[in-house]
Amino acid sequence: MSKDVSLETIVSLCKRRGFIYQGSEVYGGLAGTWDYGPLGVALKKNIMNLWWQTFVDDREDMSGVDAAVLMNQKVWQASGHVDTFTDPMIECKKCNSRFREDHVDQSKPCTNCGERDSFGQPKQFNMMFRTNVGPVDDDSSISYLRPETAQGIFTNYKNVVDSFYPDLPFGIAQQGKAFRNEISPRDFIFRSREFEQMEIEYFIHPDNWEKEFDQWVKDIEVFLSNLGLPADKVHQLEVPEDDRAHYSKRTIDFEYDFPIGKEELLGLAYRTDFDLGNIQRVSGKNMDYRPKNGDAPFVPHVIEPSFGLERMIMAVLSAAYTVDEVNGEQREYLKLPTHLAPVKVAVSPLLKNKPELVEKAREVYAMLKKEFGNVMWDDNGNIGKRYRRQDEIGTPYCVVIDFDTLEGDTKDTVTVRNRDTTNQSRVKISDLIEDLS
Repeated sequence: MSKDVSLETIVSLCKRRGFIYQGSEVYGGLAGTWDYGPLGVALKKNIMNLWWQTFVDDREDMSGVDAAVLMNQKVWQASGHVDTFTDPMIECKKCNSRFREDHVDQSKPCTNCGERDSFGQPKQFNMMFRTNVGPVDDDSSISYLRPETAQGIFTNYKNVVDSFYPDLPFGIAQQGKAFRNEISPRDFIFRSREFEQMEIEYFIHPDNWEKEFDQWVKDIEVFLSNLGLPADKVHQLEVPEDDRAHYSKRTIDFEYDFPIGKEELLGLAYRTDFDLGNIQRVSGKNMDYRPKNGDAPFVPHVIEPSFGLERMIMAVLSAAYTVDEVNGEQREYLKLPTHLAPVKVAVSPLLKNKPELVEKAREVYAMLKKEFGNVMWDDNGNIGKRYRRQDEIGTPYCVVIDFDTLEGDTKDTVTVRNRDTTNQSRVKISDLIEDLS
């Protein structure tokens, strides 16, 4: 059965099993940064690949870009980030600790020093990381680590149109790093200073925005289901006008029941022609799309699905965390969808001190490794401990080479154990790839 899992359990699992580590941990760490270990990298890659397959490769109306992290400062001036990309910051006058105002109950003592009535007046704090490009440190060399990937898509809109002249509607997708100098990063990887975004800008005729918006809601629902997220833990919040970004005519926040509570998982926004209009105004470049049927040119409107990868990972891990009972003992494991599991198959010799078993197991391992890639060799501890370890990291199948593999009527067969059911079956080595596919 699935079990509501605490954040502490997820954090412990991630470090213990090599999913996620504190950034710069050996030097005392750096708040709001995280390093991904072997299993974490694999899980990230699988989620990103599923997203790209779903929204780009499987569609005829989508293409991708990979824009530079550093961009001309005019990008962020035109988008409004230089002036408005801020959060309200409040400071404790006793210990000088700084917090986001909406994350602090000012009627209670400071969580850092315990002092009461110590908070000053809030002030706006720009979250962009500022830097300088080139050897001269002056106003002309100012740039920023991008706080979102969207603007890299908008700045390449005209390049894509001029190069490919796609039919409208069409989308441009991007996956990549973004950086925000969060006042108070919190809740593990949920809110951090360096993170991965997966965003789409979908260019449409303004007359069709409602139809296209509704279709994107459906497409997102399918994707979240393929992530293994239970529908009853996903909620759609229609963001009221007063809470929407100034450029948005409609926004839906997809929320999820995380271990930290119900929080935003991703957003879907109708951005009108705000971004292309700003680029046209500041750059002087024409952003019109010329319909192939000869209709009058116009600046396309935009629907934006915006996904945060780290929040996806947190949701997937918490949804997959499962507890059951095996042979009278409690078992905790990750019931990950097979297409997301960092390790698809673990291969083991029953005994690692028997050369004949090891040799045969190595043959099977090499065969499966070549076919699937994400295959692990595991000969550490007894077979029961191996099963528990592989269950905990979400490996769907364990393949064991035993003495029955080497002789008798069962020669050239192996034991295949299923993670979810714990059932074991004998499978011919020649049928193994097909059986596991």
